[in-house]
Amino acid sequence: MDHQHSATENQSTDMQTTELPLKGVRVLELGSLIAGPYAGSILAQFGAEVIKIEPPGSGDPLRKWRKMYKDTSLWWYSQSRNKKSITLNLKSEKAQKIIQDLVKNADIVIENFRPGTLEKWNIGWEQLSTINPKLIMLRVSGYGQDGPYSSRPGFAAIAESIGGLRHLTGYPDRAPVRVGVSIGDTLASLYGVIGAMMAMHHLKNNNGAGQFIDVALYESVFGVMESLIPEYGMFGFIRERTGASMPGIAPSGSYTTQDDRYIVIAANSDSIFKRFMNAIGRSDLANAPDLAQNDGRAKRSDELDIAIQTWTSTLPLKEALAVLENAAVPSSGINNAEDIFNDPHFHAREMIVEHPLSESDTISLPGIVPKLSLTPGKTKWLGPKLGEHTEEILNSIGIDAENVELLRTNGVI
Repeated sequence: MDHQHSATENQSTDMQTTELPLKGVRVLELGSLIAGPYAGSILAQFGAEVIKIEPPGSGDPLRKWRKMYKDTSLWWYSQSRNKKSITLNLKSEKAQKIIQDLVKNADIVIENFRPGTLEKWNIGWEQLSTINPKLIMLRVSGYGQDGPYSSRPGFAAIAESIGGLRHLTGYPDRAPVRVGVSIGDTLASLYGVIGAMMAMHHLKNNNGAGQFIDVALYESVFGVMESLIPEYGMFGFIRERTGASMPGIAPSGSYTTQDDRYIVIAANSDSIFKRFMNAIGRSDLANAPDLAQNDGRAKRSDELDIAIQTWTSTLPLKEALAVLENAAVPSSGINNAEDIFNDPHFHAREMIVEHPLSESDTISLPGIVPKLSLTPGKTKWLGPKLGEHTEEILNSIGIDAENVELLRTNGVI
């Protein structure tokens, strides 16, 4: 497939607008890895000036995670696009003073240290909001800024377990498994960005003041657990792992095809169910009065799954999908990275975009979500080299080249 049309994001819209929606917003990003920095990444993709603070020498550990291009993680290039990197040893009083000076002209501070860490370094909420009363501070942690667990370290895997997701993931006769990405981190990032945008709206449109947003990883997972708690509170019902099916919603699941591929079929609305059953030659089920609505289908879900599996076993994946597409039944194969990379819809929607990584190599990045019609986000540059913008940022607050070198010699930067 020719991917050349994907080489530049938003080619059709770049001619219409030169400004991004968060132009003029300045963000200081403190912290590392995923939950805080991914929130910063979203803001940077939509035009905010995101100044990422990294420890001298090593930088963000994400620089060394997963697959590497030469000495830098491909993940880093993606997550840190459009950010500026400055190195600061935050344990140093001089570095803390630099943060305090940068905050004077900042709109948002993002941090994901363990609660109490920034306070120990004199750059916590109370200290920084005194300097800049309009400051919005996004605080991401495992368990939140208070409560009996607040001092515990928390990674996404722990949050997914405590928040209820891990218990529901996998098959009932096997141990719980993890989702294949750090979903607890990214959910927290998304909640954090939503919170920051709401706080900014309040500040600018309701004559409000600055405030901090307390995002806990476990609460970000817990917040998307649907009816888990109402069902327990009302009936004492504990939802369990159910593999590929969705109990109480039928038919919806994954089935094997003749060529040993998986096909996911979601035919659980009344009209779709009827079309689906007719398409696979089961008009008897399509017209059964007790299957006309979901509650009746749920009672006969095992029978329906057998009927569907019997049909999918007779066709290879591609042919089964063609039948279901013709009948307007939601369905899909289960994509791996290669499937996605070669999918024309992803490329037509500019969801896989190539950028130069060196004179000889390019990197394929996920496109930017969501898509704004007038001011779409864009990738202006890839994740920066460690400390690439240190001198630029320090100059902006009146520290000249001679003093920059002195700070470097003293291990502050």
